[in-house]
Order: sequence, then structure tokens, then C-alpha cells
Amino acid sequence: MKYVLHFGEIDRHTFPAVGGKGANLGEMYKAGFPVPPGFCITTSAYRHFIKASSEMEKWLNLLNQLKPDQLDEISSLGQKIREHLLTLEPAEQIKTSIFDAWTESGKDHAYAVRSSATAEDLPTASFAGQQETCLNVKGPDQLIEAVKKCWASLFTDRAIVYRANHGFDHRSVFLAVVVQQMVFPDVSGIMFTADPVTGHRRTVSIDAGFGLGEALVSGIVTADLYKVRDNQIIRKQIAKKEKGIFSIPQGGTEIREISPELQTKQALPDQKIMELAELGRRIEKHYSSEQDIEWCLEGDRIYIVQSRPITSLYPVPDANGRRIRVYYSFGHKQMMTDYMKPLGISVWKALVPFDKQMIVEAGGRVFVDYSAFMYSKFIRRKLRESTMADDDLLALKKAVSSEEFQKRAPKRGYRREIFRALKPLVGLFGKLIPRLLKIMYFEDPHLAIERAYSSFEQELDRCRQTVFQSSGGKRVRLIQEIAERQLLFATLDSLAYTLAGGITLPIIERKVKKWLDEELSASIHKSPPGNVTSEMGLMIGDLADTARKYPDVAEYLQHAEDSTFYEGLKQVNGGDVFKAELDRFMEKYGMRAPGEIDITRVRWKEAPTMLVPSLLSHLRSNAPNEHREKFKQGEQEANKAIQALLEKVKTIRGGASKAKKCSRLLTLYRNTVGIRELPKYIIIRYFDIFREAILEEANLLFQQRVIENKEDVFYLTLDELAALLDNRFKEDVKELVRSRKMLESHYRKLTPPRVMTSDGEIFTAERNNGEAPAGALVGIPVSAGVTEGYVKVVRRLEEGSLNKGDILVAPYTDPGWTPLFYSAKALVTEIGGMMTHGSVVAREYGIPAVVGVENATKRLKDGQYVRVDGTKGFVEILDGTN
Repeated sequence: MKYVLHFGEIDRHTFPAVGGKGANLGEMYKAGFPVPPGFCITTSAYRHFIKASSEMEKWLNLLNQLKPDQLDEISSLGQKIREHLLTLEPAEQIKTSIFDAWTESGKDHAYAVRSSATAEDLPTASFAGQQETCLNVKGPDQLIEAVKKCWASLFTDRAIVYRANHGFDHRSVFLAVVVQQMVFPDVSGIMFTADPVTGHRRTVSIDAGFGLGEALVSGIVTADLYKVRDNQIIRKQIAKKEKGIFSIPQGGTEIREISPELQTKQALPDQKIMELAELGRRIEKHYSSEQDIEWCLEGDRIYIVQSRPITSLYPVPDANGRRIRVYYSFGHKQMMTDYMKPLGISVWKALVPFDKQMIVEAGGRVFVDYSAFMYSKFIRRKLRESTMADDDLLALKKAVSSEEFQKRAPKRGYRREIFRALKPLVGLFGKLIPRLLKIMYFEDPHLAIERAYSSFEQELDRCRQTVFQSSGGKRVRLIQEIAERQLLFATLDSLAYTLAGGITLPIIERKVKKWLDEELSASIHKSPPGNVTSEMGLMIGDLADTARKYPDVAEYLQHAEDSTFYEGLKQVNGGDVFKAELDRFMEKYGMRAPGEIDITRVRWKEAPTMLVPSLLSHLRSNAPNEHREKFKQGEQEANKAIQALLEKVKTIRGGASKAKKCSRLLTLYRNTVGIRELPKYIIIRYFDIFREAILEEANLLFQQRVIENKEDVFYLTLDELAALLDNRFKEDVKELVRSRKMLESHYRKLTPPRVMTSDGEIFTAERNNGEAPAGALVGIPVSAGVTEGYVKVVRRLEEGSLNKGDILVAPYTDPGWTPLFYSAKALVTEIGGMMTHGSVVAREYGIPAVVGVENATKRLKDGQYVRVDGTKGFVEILDGTN
């Protein structure tokens, strides 16, 4: 059992003994990078130290029982542990090992003593700055005291909360201590080998200040900022550096004023900037990942005193060739930006009707490679000329207008790529366009809903029969084939009706503006018939009303669990009536759920308690049958608005003829606009068949002990699953699943960009709303009206419960969120556009809505009183108290 290891004995493989910081320093030292020499006091010494305490095992068990939000309890217990550890003395054999290493390294040197935890500087979690650092440590007494401070710092409030948030067992995290010869720098700072703000992988970003780097870390000084790209300094931002941290002769450090003539001087000369950037690239290459590096300059020599992975960067899709690529997030368009497991992604890759090479995966999300289209000067010009306040277009416009894209976009050779992308769509459009024309000009609009809903049921039955007649790898390949060749064609009729509604509305708006010089009434959008999502919401309201009639059912729902849900219902008065109605609901909508575009997500019929918050919210906020009456009122308001419009049209020249045309267009719009939710519903119905069949195969694999859990199949692609079922899979499937689960825990914490390039540079929409009050949150107005109310932030539907009149603030909404709209007074989302789910439903329900409000769920807090202006597109905080 070694208590000390010198840097020359350490590399990345000795991580368990020396922690993340120690392993990285030893790795770089052995690789020949300019790292000051030193040694590590290993985790064995720490374990021996705390084992001497009779209290620690009890306290560590108590820590594991605390949740991250129990801050008072964490603070109290953490302080107790720290104070206790500082009273203990390390064993003599530990002290002897430390003093021997210190003597060998040089007694006369000053040292930096830093903590190095086994949950620190990991590829997916950096944990930077969680534990103690002691600088300019001199002599044996200061050394032992600094080591004890480091050991105790494993239990600071911040370190405890951070570990709890990241799922680490406090008993399995150990601390090593790095003891490194002190450098007394003239200049020091931090270097990122990728831009930490934009994500640009070819940009090195350097912060620099005078004195020790602790001044930057602790935030007492604003540092110079230098950026290097392609061997050129592309930016220099010289700060006023008024203070710095410097060593003092007797040991320790102090804050000093920087002399006035140096305060605005460039801290690091250009030559050293380039030298440092080149060194950073070498370290990045050594680790094969982007690095966050602490450096210092003493005299003319640069030293590296730490390097760790940058864990906040969003992964970049693999790009072939030197051309710059532009990727757009599929999840932003589908209102679901959460992590998707590999099976979910592979289903969508099979489903897309265009060139499969356009679909790429990064960070557990799907991206569409729009590069070939963005290379076209014509498309770029049209994009720049567009005045639409759409977040997707604004972000794409920003990306293609960047200097980097303009410089590296190819001038030729992209047309073939565009042709390859569009070729698979020929068959689909060949059937879609004639159907659309027939709907627009020849069919009776009143029959639209009936025809749209009758067109897919037979295909679904045929699909179910075909899939369940096969088994094993053949079944999975059949699912793949149906997804690739049949599924979108099954939605074709409903797509045609959806397009008809989308085309008709602007035609009506233009005619009304031309004929009457006025805007189309917002009431025309209310309560359209045939919307499968609205009808689902109405049925949930009916379920809530049934529960209202039977108080025992309402009481039971508050404590129900999925595993005993239906059995428990049988035991309460009215449970059989409620279950009969719930069964009817599940037959039609049980395959739905929040994030339903991911086939791996649990469905309502599998976990009925997911519906409970919506039911209870409805019970609390709405009177009996209020949801039906509100919908009927919307229908009446829409009909009244249509009649008023037609009466006005009749009064103008040629009014009778124009009114007749307008009437047909309005009838067509009203009878097709609700169908826009149907294509997605059809896809989810197919997904239900696929999911059921895949889980059936998963159950067999689980029984055969090929996989550890049935849900492990979700961590395989369709191709991998077929190979596994056919006994053709060459890898260790259990190990593969475990590694992908580890990646998942990291990817879930990342926020996917709306648009990014193959350089990793992220682009967001930027809007200027001159009509918004100062300090207001700006977004896209999608449903007119102005209202005030109290904020309710709902990040996950299953945790959501609204009171009547609340302002619903969410990252996004999909059809699973519809029940909450009955209680909401207004809607604010981070993601969305004019025709996305929340926007359309808000218009149907007649509530103001603003979407595309960046970080709305973080910037707005529960209980704040706000004004939502859905006409001008802003949210104004009127009372910031919770």
C-alpha cells in the first residue's frame, strides 16, 4: 500500500490512487509537457486517515440519505465532518512517506498543495474547484496542515451537493493530494482549446492576468481575453487588471494592487500567446479531447499546472471532408429536445423520406445536415431577405452569414448533393401534390375530417398483423422496412389535408387585407373540429369529471402507483366506472406520452399515473363540464366571426361572388386545420406497434439472460438488435449497454443547440423587439392577446400541476401537454414557432402565447406576477417576488 507516488510514477491508469488532477499531471509530466515536478499523496493515505475516526462511517451513511436540495442539513453535517477531520492527526507511517517525498523533491522549495478527488476531472464531469487549494506552502508543519485541509475539503457544502446531483456515493469518492513545486508567475491564466462560449473547436481561448491564477478562479480580477484560430490571433480584449494574487515570503499569498502603468497593459505578449496556443493543441492531441488548461508564465518559460476535459461542449457530428457543414436540430422542430436512446434515433433514421446521410446523431439527439442547401447562394440570399421571426430561420441565417461559413462554403459541387437529398421525395410528392390539388379545388370541405380519419386504420391493422406474424431478427428488419417504405405514405392523406389548411390560411388573410383592409379575427382559429389532440384533452376532462363524481377515486389517484393501479381502482367506490372510461381513453390515446416521438419513452397505458397531475389539476381548477362548454364557446365565437366577416365581404363590390369564395376557403380551413395533428398521431400509432413487438423480443432476450433488463434493447440500434436476435452480434452486449448508459447520464445534462456547424460553433436566434418594455423577455408572438398572471414553471409534464389562471412556462410542449392548457391563462415556451404544437393549441383555446423565449424556465420563477403580450411577443415581469 503506497501512500505517496512521484509524478514520474503516475499516468492516467493510476487514477484510482491519485484522483483526476493527480493522474492528469502525472500523465503530462511523463509525456514531456512543461509540468513542475511533484508528488501525490494517494487515496490510500486518505482512507487510512478517515478509518481512524469512529464517527466517519456513520456520517457518510447520513450524507448518502440527504438530497441535493436539503441545504441546511448538508451544511450542518458537512461542517461537523470538516471540523472533526482537522482535529485528527495522520498516522506516523503516512507522515514519514510525505516527508520523505518532500525531502526528495527539495525541502527548500515552496509548494502548491491541491486536492485531487476520484470524482474530479472526468471525461464527462470536471468537478473543477470543488476542493481545497493551498499555495506557497513551506516547511513540514504547513505541509501537513495543508494536506489535512485538502482531505477535509471533500466535505464542503458545494462538493457534497455537486456529488449528490451527479449521483456519486459519498462513500466511494476518495481524495488524493497533489504536492507540486510552486511556480511564481509573472502572468497566469486559463486556456480552453475550444471556445467555451460558441463551441468553436478550432478556436483557442486564453484568459490572462498578472500574478497567480487564483485571482482569475476566485473572480477578483477581470482577465485579458485572447482568441487564436488557424495560427492567427483573431481577437484581443485587454482588461483593466487592478489586482492580483502574489506569494509572500513567510508562506501563503496576498492580494496586491497592480501598478497603474501595468493595469491596462497586455498581460501576455503575442509571441507567448501563439506559443501557449500551440502547446494547448499538443495537449489536446495527446488526450484526444478538448482541454481546459491552467498555465503560468515565469520569466520566459510557460508551465502547465493542470489540464482537464471541457465537459460542457456539445458533441459535434462526424463530418466527412474539409467542407464546413451546417446541422439543424430535429428535436427543436418536433418540440422534444431531450436525450433519445439509440433505438429511438435509429427508428427516425429509418423513417426520414430523404437522403439518409442527411440524418446525423450527436449527444443523443438527431440533427439534419442542411449544408448542401446552405451552399446555394440563391437559398442563402432568400434566407437573408426573409423577415419571418422564426427561430430556426434566424439561427440558420446567422450561421450562413458568418465570416467562417462565407469563407469555407464550396462554390460548386453541391448541386449533386441537393439532388441526392431530394430524389427519395419524388415518389412521396408524386402522390401528395395531386391529392392536395383535389382537396383544394374539387372535394367537399365538409367531408375532409371523415376522409382523413378513415384513410389509415386499415393500414395500421395490416401493419400489426404483418409484424406479429414474424419474430426475431426478421421482425426487427420488417419494422425497419415498414418505417422506411410505408409509414410516411400511410400519413399521406392527412399530410395533404394539413397542407391544405396551411395554404388556405394565408390566402384568406391576403384576401381580407385586400378587400377590407383589416386583419383576420383571431376567433376564427378557435376550437376547430377534428383535432385529435384537442379531443384527447376533452376526454381527459371527462375522466376528471368522472373522478369528481366519486371522491374515493379522486383520493385514490393522489397515491396510486403504476404497478397496482388497476387493482387498486377495483377496491374503491366508483373505481369500475372510472376504469371503464379510462379503458376507452387508453384504447384511443394510451400510446401517447410526453416526448412520444422517442419510441423508447414509456407510454400512458404502461404508466397511467403519468396522467394523474393533469387529472388533479383539472379537478382543482375547472368546474364540471367546463372544458366542453369552453370548447363549444370557441366554436360559437369562430362561427360568429366567420359570419361577421362574410357579411362585410358582401357589402363590397362583387361581394356576393367574393363572399362565396371566402366562405369555401373558410370552411376548408376550419375543416382541415385540426387535421394538422393527425400525421403525428398516425406515426405514434405505428410506433406503438413497433414498441410492443420490440419489447416482446426484449422479454425473450431477458429470459435468456442475454440482457440484464428488458429496456436494455433501447440502447441498441435496429441493426444491432436484429443482429443480436440472429446471433450475429459480435460485441459484448452487456458492456456496450453499460457504456451507453454512462454516456446517456452525461448527454442528458447537455442543452442541444438549434443550429451548429461542423466546427462545433453554436448559433442561436437573436431578436430585437423595439416594442417590448425595458427588461422584458422577448420571443415570438404566436397567439394574440394580453393577460397577466402568476408564473408556473413546468419542466417535465409528470411533475406539472397548474392552478386555474396560471401562466404556463415550459421548455416546449407536445400533444402530451394538452391537458394543462385548460387551466393555463397564457403560454410561454423556450422553443417553438407559429405552427408548432403549443402555438396552434393556444390559438384554438384563445389564450395569449409567446414562444422562443430563451431560457424562460430559468429566467422566470414560480409565483412571479407577469404580463404576457401574445400580440407583440414579450413577457414583462411586474412583480419579481415569489
